Amino acid sequence: MLEARHLRVLRAVAATGSFSAAARKLGCTQPAVSQQMKALETSAGTPLLIRTGREMRLTQAGEALVRHAGGILAGLTAAEEEIAAIAGLRAGRVRLVSFPSGSSTLVPTALAALRAAHPGTRVSLVEAEPPRSVEMLREGDCDVALAFRYGATGAEWDDLIVRPLLTDRLVGLVPEGHRLAGADTVTIGDLADESWIASCPRCRRQLVEVCEEAGFTPRIDFATDDYPAVIGLVGAGLGVAVLPELAMESVLPKGARTVTVEPSVEREIVALTLPDLAQVPAVAATLDQLTLAAPR
Repeated sequence: MLEARHLRVLRAVAATGSFSAAARKLGCTQPAVSQQMKALETSAGTPLLIRTGREMRLTQAGEALVRHAGGILAGLTAAEEEIAAIAGLRAGRVRLVSFPSGSSTLVPTALAALRAAHPGTRVSLVEAEPPRSVEMLREGDCDVALAFRYGATGAEWDDLIVRPLLTDRLVGLVPEGHRLAGADTVTIGDLADESWIASCPRCRRQLVEVCEEAGFTPRIDFATDDYPAVIGLVGAGLGVAVLPELAMESVLPKGARTVTVEPSVEREIVALTLPDLAQVPAVAATLDQLTLAAPR
């Protein structure tokens, strides 16, 4: 019989490439990792790893088991949480992952309300941008992912429960002394000759696409995932940027002015979870509070 603790060890070994690195990641000893891998291979009835010198490679069976491990562990988490809630042992535990502007705006309000309504619910938070945050959800490393996307992207999230939260429009950001600082509306083409400051990789791709549709390729001189850094660079007169309105809510744009940019570009903000996890009371409550925290 396969055990969840053994599957977690296998995933750690596959991710790190060695028993010692997996032990550091899991906070245990290298012999403990080795023993648990031997037990897992005994349960599986076939080798899962090929050891070549200091390297570890997965066998075909090992690759198959790692591929299924995320879903298995997510299903076990869902079962544990639902049983605990029914038995009244605890309210639950939720692992939340969010992108930075969501962490500073939607998440604090939602988690404060969740704690007030369900004091026994424990919530942990880590930050990651999509698509990494969505990968973490599918791999069983979180229970709820706050994510965003630009425009329709086909079947990207068809296997997940999608809770729409809000539509977030991009706004332009220029230095206070900029020629367009007092304009009500500017077109993206008006900024064609500017030095650009770009943010996260997904937003960066969107910026390039919008500019190319307007007939130019932006000259990106600075790139950073840190929104306050983007605003600081603009405020220092080093370039212009477009940022989501949500990113502006918790940062004072010192030395910079916002302008409305046409054509309008919007991103969809959503909360995601797996179908099994959506039935867990603590996860459902977290989704509800994130929905209530989103501005209408």
